[in-house]
Amino acid sequence: MSDFAAALNFVLARENGYVSDKADPGGETNFGISKRAYPQLDIPNLTREQAASIYESDYWRACHCETLDQPAALALFDTAANLGVERAMGLWQAAAGDVEELLWARLAYYSTLVHLARFLPSWLKRVLLLRRTIHAQGGP
Repeated sequence: MSDFAAALNFVLARENGYVSDKADPGGETNFGISKRAYPQLDIPNLTREQAASIYESDYWRACHCETLDQPAALALFDTAANLGVERAMGLWQAAAGDVEELLWARLAYYSTLVHLARFLPSWLKRVLLLRRTIHAQGGP
């Protein structure tokens, strides 16, 4: 059974706080929620509760994470939070629901983002932490 609260805590530990980085294609973000994706929101004043609501409806449920066991749900949810729902679902489908394959596909995708190379170390660390968390939950 999946656990949204635990998955959200994992994501928010990596997507914490307000950032306005001109090098980030998401632009202005808070809790990982970007102005580019949500132009109607007051991003600097976004609350954790508002972010949680967005993550639950637009990421967790959009990816059907509630139907997965926790390791798979966490992997897919975090991938969606980092890469977007459409790309995450494409990688998940290509991985045929295999968590390890999803993580390898995510790493392979990062290697194509040469224009965003300065973010690569933090993305790699995030995937390693995700993998460690998944293994601690009894995942692959």
